[in-house]
Amino acid sequence: MESQEGIKAERARNFITLMERIRIIDDEAAERALLDELTRPGRPFILSFVNAHAVNLGWNQPGMLDGLMRSDMLLRDGIGVKLGLRAFQKPFGLNMNGTDFIPKIARAYKGRKVALFGTRSPWLDNARRTLEEWGLTIVASQEGFDPPETYVRLAVETKPDLIIMAMGMPKQEEVSVKLREALSHPVLIVNGGAILDYIGGKVPRAPLVMRKTGMEWLFRLAVEPRRLFSRYVLGIPIYFSHVAEVRRSGSVGQPGGRAEPR
Repeated sequence: MESQEGIKAERARNFITLMERIRIIDDEAAERALLDELTRPGRPFILSFVNAHAVNLGWNQPGMLDGLMRSDMLLRDGIGVKLGLRAFQKPFGLNMNGTDFIPKIARAYKGRKVALFGTRSPWLDNARRTLEEWGLTIVASQEGFDPPETYVRLAVETKPDLIIMAMGMPKQEEVSVKLREALSHPVLIVNGGAILDYIGGKVPRAPLVMRKTGMEWLFRLAVEPRRLFSRYVLGIPIYFSHVAEVRRSGSVGQPGGRAEPR
């Protein structure tokens, strides 16, 4: 059995490796270039977002960590990861949270085929109608509680150009890898958490001033206190305890990590 010290050291190395995998987007010009890049994938390509909650899950769940590390691209989502990167003197760039960036991706796919996998009706149906109004062609739409084989079959049959995943962590990360393994045509697979709930009208957005100051999490907690209490009230201190533990471990700058992207 691995010692507690060995486990702590591995977790610290994995934390640093995950942070180093995040692609930093410095400014709006870099964001526009990224958006153009994402509309032209040359193969099945997974985009995921790293926020404090994802880090907490990955700390104790190897499957969640592997799902993130096997993504083709990771973007920073939220002020927690910004502060974590800053603690290790690493650049942090723009906040590329999926709630804002995924709709930009969707609009960039206007006129192309899209699959929606996640959440439940009526929010899924609402999101489908909204995306169709944006000019997207929805070729598959499935609630997020089926086995992975269901989504693989639908994607193989319909060959979408874009797949928006909204199953929550860690299921969406695990299913996205299975989709990439099963598909051979160019497709962007986006792990979007609650994005279809936002697009479908289930969850309102915070006021703009809260979004710009990194306080949207507080608004979300006020709207959904029961569901998000453990994620924010408990999860934020836990996340910063992980940051402190990694700093104490001296793992910064050391090679390490679990899985490499495909």
